[in-house]
Amino acid sequence: MNETLAQYANLAVYSAMAVLTLAMLAYAAFLAWLVPARTDAKAAVAERELVAVGAASADPAEATPVVEDPVGEDPAGALPATAPTGAAAYPGEEPARARSAAGIARSLAVLGTLVLVAAAVMRGLSVHRAPLGNMYEFAIVGSMFTMLVYLAWSSRRDLRWLGVFVVAFVLLTLGMGTTVWYTEAAQLMPSLQSYWLLIHVTVATISVALFAVGFALTALYLARSRFAGTGRARFLERMPEAKALERMSYGIHVIAFPLWTFTVIAGAIWARQAWGSYWNWDPKEVWSFIIWVVYAAYLHARATAGWRRQGAAWIAVAGFACIIMNYAIVNMYFVGQHSYSGL
Repeated sequence: MNETLAQYANLAVYSAMAVLTLAMLAYAAFLAWLVPARTDAKAAVAERELVAVGAASADPAEATPVVEDPVGEDPAGALPATAPTGAAAYPGEEPARARSAAGIARSLAVLGTLVLVAAAVMRGLSVHRAPLGNMYEFAIVGSMFTMLVYLAWSSRRDLRWLGVFVVAFVLLTLGMGTTVWYTEAAQLMPSLQSYWLLIHVTVATISVALFAVGFALTALYLARSRFAGTGRARFLERMPEAKALERMSYGIHVIAFPLWTFTVIAGAIWARQAWGSYWNWDPKEVWSFIIWVVYAAYLHARATAGWRRQGAAWIAVAGFACIIMNYAIVNMYFVGQHSYSGL
């Protein structure tokens, strides 16, 4: 084991947390500075529509046809396919300071992610294996994948409004990793020294990263459905419409669920090689299967006629609660054969 590299990896984790904290603050400033501008823009659009309707009512023969806002809502309440989502949905209304804050936040998020990648690489090199052997390493790699998912997706569409929530979750995970879950760099027990560690745990980490982003979208959808327009949470006006948020959440869950299915199957195959049986009623096995069942129920409810979207979304929230239970509670307080937790 290379203790120097392990120390550098820990230093990189703390450095990434510092950079990502600044990124979170910049994303928060972006939302804060954008709220009044978009509220005023929506009011102006509504006023123009009222004036046009009034003119048409006063003299139908000379009325000027009302041209729909190209970035407005369709009859179903969803954003048009050609319109950007989020803060850029109303062109020309974005204040310069909000745009500057978003640019700074994006740059800091990229920098923090690169430092996390360096931390994961150094941790792995220090022990000459994949850095997936305990909860501390899982927190580092899981946070890294979560940021990579967000940055990759945000390079294709405007997701600046989502940044503060994703980065906050990553910081919470890293904080738990460096305090509660911290484990000194060390080699694994013989039964866990297998190529299935890289396959099984890597796919599990990627799927959890996707589920985390999906949870953030689901929570925003439920909040937007409940509070938008009430004046109680004005920052929600910066988000896409509720139906657009729900569709985005559903889409990312559709990607994550097959990966989790593979995680469960790969875990069973590895268990057969390590412990002689595909299923051992280990607490981690049981909770991994519970997670699979809950998310399968969500996808089924989402595709079933008669289910309200809010009801299906709450099932997705329950699925992520099961993930938290599996990784934050089961590893610490349940005795089982998954001793890689390092606790």
